[in-house]
This record gives sequence, structure tokens and C-alpha cells, in this order.
Amino acid sequence: MSQPYELDVLNPATEEVIATVPGALAHDVDAAVARAARAQRGWAAAAPADRARLLRRFAAVVDDHIEELARLEVREAGHTIGNARWEAGNVRDLLDYAAGGVERLTGRQIPVPGGIDLTILEPLGVVGVIAPWNFPMPIAAWGTAPALAAGNAVILKPAETTPLTALRLAELALEAGLPEHLFQVLPGRGDLAGDALVRHPGVAKIVFTGSTRIGKRIMSLCADQVKRVTLELGGKSPNIVFADADIEAAAAAAPMSFLDNSGQDCCARTRILVQRSVYDDFLDRLAPALKAVVVGDPADENTQMGPLISRVQLDRVRSYVTDDLATVTGSAPEGPGFWFPPTLVTGAAPDAPVATEEVFGPVAAVLPFDDEDEAVRLANATEYGLSGSIWTRDVGRALRVSGAVAAGNLSVNSHSSVRYWTPFGGYGQSGLGRELGPDALTAFTETKNVFISTEA
Repeated sequence: MSQPYELDVLNPATEEVIATVPGALAHDVDAAVARAARAQRGWAAAAPADRARLLRRFAAVVDDHIEELARLEVREAGHTIGNARWEAGNVRDLLDYAAGGVERLTGRQIPVPGGIDLTILEPLGVVGVIAPWNFPMPIAAWGTAPALAAGNAVILKPAETTPLTALRLAELALEAGLPEHLFQVLPGRGDLAGDALVRHPGVAKIVFTGSTRIGKRIMSLCADQVKRVTLELGGKSPNIVFADADIEAAAAAAPMSFLDNSGQDCCARTRILVQRSVYDDFLDRLAPALKAVVVGDPADENTQMGPLISRVQLDRVRSYVTDDLATVTGSAPEGPGFWFPPTLVTGAAPDAPVATEEVFGPVAAVLPFDDEDEAVRLANATEYGLSGSIWTRDVGRALRVSGAVAAGNLSVNSHSSVRYWTPFGGYGQSGLGRELGPDALTAFTETKNVFISTEA
């Protein structure tokens, strides 16, 4: 396609078109990369303190617009207003955290014979960030904030369904005083704007969050140019509940571990593994907790779960909950909007699609296990390895099982996965590389080694 096109942005709760934005083509990517490269040279040459100061100013401007950004996220993504406020605040926090690393992005002096050896960390140049629709603001900032802090320019391609908050963030960056063209947003189709961004020789690195299928294709395209890539892909995370756990607390926490963001979360605990001796007790506590979750208008302060993002996603989720499966369900609105009720699947075989594939909706399969070995075996019976939870009062067991479960992010007696202070990423088909944490900036640098001879 070389003809101009537009993207309609729908409100998932009403199915109404709330905005129409122009979509980028290959020539738009070409022009954006050229502009970004020019802006990056000046940005990299600026004093570190000046770069840090501007990023902190950007964070402050975002803070001034948190409610506006949150309301925009509610309309375009269907997120609950509470979640949306957290997401906008997370962008602010990521910018602040990255700004603190600008003046601490140091190399090393390595002892060698005959001289002094130094390493210097240099920015890559232009970084392409391809963000998903499930957490449009924070995940865009995962790549953008550290890349900018390390001295790079960023071109962000938001998901086709959720471009509005990204476009607004670009405006706020200019308002904060960031150089023009340093941070650009190009809405567009993945096969047009996204493909052109990945293929462009002037883009030094791609940061992608999305499906494993698309991630593999991006990795292949990057390989043709030996281009750096970070991939955060799918997940089928386990929630392992042992008999010695606080069953009441584990059951109370379980619903939102897979219903947050309507289950559209790669870290969602959608495989609930419960030791057989407490299985019935756990279900008796979990079922009413599930049914108590408030599903409705995402703009309502009391709502805990909103709609799915699109008709395509709704149909996909429905396909996993077949008539032959025993289920426990909550309620969801009827009428316009992409609504699916909170759903527990009980009695499914461990190898059933609902228990092994990423549903990406408010659906969890509950499976029993007998002992620690079986719990680990079931937890690892997936191609993914992103996150997971372990509920036990036994510290030794928590450490043993944490060591045995193949996942990049585990939490004991909680469902925490993502903190901007700590590294995040997955094993296996869940991705490649790590984001966030104290090393985030170095992922956007080249290491140059310089040896200075001191011999006469």
C-alpha cells in the first residue's frame, strides 16, 4: 500500500469511533529517521546534566497531565480509571528514574599490563520502539525513557488501536523542552509503518512488545542487518498454591492476578495450580471472590474490570471457553462493547488449549497437583516463561520452587511482576533481553574499549 490511509480509534466500552488519525507509510518512516538522526547528534553532545534536567522536566509535565492522559487511556483502551492513572504515573516515574541514570552511565577502568584500559558507553543512535495496545503508555515508556537517557533518539510506533496517548506524550515532550524530532510518534499499521521501521538501516535497535508470532518475524528481519532487538512476548504464567499457604489470602488475591486489565496482560496468572489437599477449599473461597469483581464502565471509579480491546480479541477469548468445559463465571454488561465475564475453567486437562495457550482475556484454568515435583512440572509445561507466583509459608520451598520454575519474574505470596527498579523479561518463547531496572540504560549503548599505552 502506498496510498494514504487512516486509523479509526474505537472506544472498547461503546464501540464508538472517538478519533481518526493518519497512518504512516514507508516514506514517512524514512523522513522521521532522518530527522531523528539529526536531533540525536545534538542530544548526545549535550551535557549529561542538561539531558537529565530535560527528562525530569518531561516527567514533571507528564505529572501535570496525569488525569488527562488517564481519561484518554480509558477512552481508547477501555482501562479502568484507577489503572489508567497508575499507568500515566508510571510514565512519569520511568522518566524520573531514567533521568537519574544519565550522569551515572559510566564505563570502567580495567587493569591490564603496559597501560590503562577504559570502556566508554556510547549511544546507539536512533531506536525504534513498537508498543502494544494492552498497556500503551507504560510499555512505550519502558523503551523510550532509558533510550533517551542514554543519548538516543526514539521513534515510537504505537499499536493501531491505541495511538492517542502516545501522540499526546510526544506533544508533552516538546512542551517540556526536549529537542524537536528527538522523540517522534508514528501511528500506523504494523505491516506498513512497523515493517518499515524494523527494516530501516538507520534504526540501530528495535524494542518490541507483542505476540510471539510477530516477535519472531521482527527478530528475523533484525537478523538480516545484525540489528539489536529486545522482545517482550507472550506468557502463560502459573499461580502455584501449596497446602501450607495462607489459603484465604491466596484465594482473595487470585482473581485480580488474571482479571487486571481484563486479562490482557502477558504476566496474567492464568494457570492456577493448587495442591490437591486444599483444592476444594481454595475453589470455595475463590468462586465468590471472582463473582464479586465489578465489571462495567471503565470510567466509573468503582469498576475493577473493563472491556476487551476489540471484537477480534473478544472472539479469540470466546473460542477458548468451549461448551464442554466446566466454568465458574462472574457478570459482565450486555449490549455494545467488547465484554467478557470473569471466568474460571475447572476440570480441564493440563494439555487443553485453555491451560497451555495464551488466551489474553479474563479466563484462568484451575488445575490440581499432588506434590512439589508435580507443581514444578505443570508450571514448566508451557513454551512460555515470563512470570509466576508461589504461595507458601515455607521459605525453603519458596526458594527451591523459584529456582526450578523457568520464568524470568517470580513473586512469593504476591502477584507482583513489574517494577521499574528491577529487570523484567522472559525465558523461552516469552522473549529476548531484559527491560527496566538499574541496567536499562546500558541496553541502549555500545561499549567501546580504549587502551592507552604507558610504556616508554
